[in-house]
Amino acid sequence: MTAENPQTLLQLAGVTKKYGPNTVLDAVDLEVGKGEILGLLGDNGAGKSTLVKIMSGVVPMTSGRYLWHGEELARVTRPETEKRGVETIFQDSALVPTMSITRNIFMGREITNALGLLNLKKMESVATEILDSVVSIEGIQSAKQLVGSLSGGQAQAVAIARAVYFKRSLLVLDEPTSALAVRATEALLGYLVQLKDEGVSSVLVTHNIHHAYRVCDRHVVMHHGRKILDVRRADTDVDELTAAVVEGTEGMRRYREGKPLAQGVADHDLRTA
Repeated sequence: MTAENPQTLLQLAGVTKKYGPNTVLDAVDLEVGKGEILGLLGDNGAGKSTLVKIMSGVVPMTSGRYLWHGEELARVTRPETEKRGVETIFQDSALVPTMSITRNIFMGREITNALGLLNLKKMESVATEILDSVVSIEGIQSAKQLVGSLSGGQAQAVAIARAVYFKRSLLVLDEPTSALAVRATEALLGYLVQLKDEGVSSVLVTHNIHHAYRVCDRHVVMHHGRKILDVRRADTDVDELTAAVVEGTEGMRRYREGKPLAQGVADHDLRTA
């Protein structure tokens, strides 16, 4: 895909990020298509988190280009990316545990009355509708329930429901399943596929290669700040992705030559099963 392709939602071109003498991202090109689930893979220190922060407008790039629907943003800031519908969902869901589900859903987007006061009744009505229709969340009795009383899976679902309700067009999920039980993980992965059918794009950042392979249309592997693999699911398998994540380009070379995976690669594969 290119910036001119009407199916391209987000394009990062030649993105480099330096902290002093350290280069954490080195001329990375990355594209996300409309209605696509992209798997962003890599071991610790690969540069995934920094790339996520740049996508979200939280951290500025040192150099490179950020294009949305083919239009380059002059300034990449959080207000600019939020305006375009980019929402990042972190492991902790970025929710306030001492506040209700309603207040979390409308945080920063509160509904007010003619006097400028919070319209809690309206927000609770809408929040209840969101919980009933946008996502299916078991075990939540009321939108007044405190987020701190929710399970990890329920909190993730609330964060996603908030993003979808406010017309987000790109969800970036940073290790969303790391603290979830099996049932909650299955529900989350299924929901990403449902969102894809509704035209919402997702970037799934995960160490669990099996999860990514199941639901992602395309996979990008980062290694020491560089993109070393960009491949569609039909053209790869879990073994190649695992080799790329653990051993980088050397692992991919061994895989393509039909050589057995190194023991460290096999162990990593078992850990992520």
